[in-house]
Amino acid sequence: MLYILILTHCVILMVGGHYTYAEVPLFEDLKTVFGFERNNYDKLGHFVQGFVPALIAREILIRKNVVNGRAWLNFFIVCICLAFSAFYELIEWWVAIASGEAAEAFLGTQGYVWDTQSDMWLALLGAVIAILTMSRFHDSQLKALKM
Repeated sequence: MLYILILTHCVILMVGGHYTYAEVPLFEDLKTVFGFERNNYDKLGHFVQGFVPALIAREILIRKNVVNGRAWLNFFIVCICLAFSAFYELIEWWVAIASGEAAEAFLGTQGYVWDTQSDMWLALLGAVIAILTMSRFHDSQLKALKM
């Protein structure tokens, strides 16, 4: 499961890199259909940026027996995902400063003043949803590995 999710995340990143996140054709069509003001492909990317790394972090923490207790495990998973998301936003900022006028194309904010905050919110949401929806299935796969 985790390898498939990692591949899916990679494809999402590659498609965004190919078209730039603000111009992915499918999401341009969705923009028209749903009346969105912006192309929201980057929002999908940030949601997945929380969802997939949450399961990667979860697997590492469980397999290395780093944390005792599910509550602490889930807390640290969310913290790790938010740290990666915040670090990615810092990288976007540094690239924007370094690239000057090309910053808008790289950032893909599309005039949305709260873009950075909503990106981190979606990563948080992705991490929490991954924990809530995938933990049992992930546990069963990890249990099968130990046999």
